[in-house]
Amino acid sequence: MKIAIFGAGAWGTALAINLSAHHQVTLWTKFPDHLAELTTQRVNLSFFPDFSLPESLYITDSIEKALETADLALVVVPIVGLRETLRGIAETKINVPIIWGCKGFDSDDAKLPHQIVEEEHVNASPCGVLSGPSFAEEVAKGLPTALTLASTDKAFSNQMARQLHTSRLRIYTSQDVVGVETGGAVKNVITIAAGISDGMGFGHNARAALITRGLMEITRLGLALGGKRETFMGLAGLGDLMLTCTGDLSRNRRVGLMLAEGKTLAHILEDLGHVAEGVHTARAVLQLGEQLGLEMPITQAVCNILHEGVAAREAVEMLLSREPKSELY
Repeated sequence: MKIAIFGAGAWGTALAINLSAHHQVTLWTKFPDHLAELTTQRVNLSFFPDFSLPESLYITDSIEKALETADLALVVVPIVGLRETLRGIAETKINVPIIWGCKGFDSDDAKLPHQIVEEEHVNASPCGVLSGPSFAEEVAKGLPTALTLASTDKAFSNQMARQLHTSRLRIYTSQDVVGVETGGAVKNVITIAAGISDGMGFGHNARAALITRGLMEITRLGLALGGKRETFMGLAGLGDLMLTCTGDLSRNRRVGLMLAEGKTLAHILEDLGHVAEGVHTARAVLQLGEQLGLEMPITQAVCNILHEGVAAREAVEMLLSREPKSELY
């Protein structure tokens, strides 16, 4: 299969390296300077300086060239760039199926990726979302990874899963696009909270409590948006949440750890150098929760720390002082 991957960040590069072993892959970058680096050095210095790009990998900054022979467009830009990238794809008038790997809500209007796709992707091609517990570095190394491909078009999800599935990159299917997207978005917010807890030395018990109660917040919001409960017990829900809350490769976890050290958000983002989607997603998640009349205490605490100037310890104490209630709410 011929695959055009849009986005040469960590996730796009990792997928390009991994999928090039089985498919003809083109990697698109928006930036001419980045294109020059990738084509001349065959290394993505910003994200994977220790990984050489496959010789078979074609790299371009032209959307039309990336799509001209593609059987599939795999869009893995940060969600802030999803709308612009989709518009560029639509302008080519090339009709190609699209799968996106963005995790988060649009920070301007709290829309999920599929809603942006519906607004911007004018072609009538089938589409879907790819999500699940997956650190880019491990995918680039070819370590075993399992992901969920969700589409309302069951035949399309089954076909694409068969095409992309290998012994080291296992693809499972779902028709619950909303649930898969919600799990992938909200887990980044909960992960920041888990990083703060670990950074403050609260221990494994507190982390387990945060993961469990965080999963409840994810499920509560996901069900209100139309997702299915079982999705949040799967790879795109519990699986992704466990990975990012406990794995040191998680950028959102690192944000939480640095917040616990008392560093400012501006300092953290400069030090991080890459996008941490939970920072931009937290407000959108809280906004949606308020609109739907849902309690989102962990999300509220993270927003207070990130955007309201509340000290991490104070926000945690406010969480701990909440009145007890039924666990299953």
